[in-house]
Amino acid sequence: MARQCDICGKKSQVGHWVSHSNIKTKRLFRPNLQKVRHQESNGRVVTISVCTRCLRSGAVVKPVVRPRSA
Repeated sequence: MARQCDICGKKSQVGHWVSHSNIKTKRLFRPNLQKVRHQESNGRVVTISVCTRCLRSGAVVKPVVRPRSA
């Protein structure tokens, strides 16, 4: 599974750790991905990997949770 947002396509970026002596070492900046249940336009419910920016902006439609009958 790729570390990539299923909505916006955000993925890992490369950068540097910079020490006090200005020595640069490669590092990864990974997106904050969450597994979320998403309801598609046709009513199907799927689990997708979404960044928190898409969650906060309302790009994900969560399914309605119905209470269980006793």
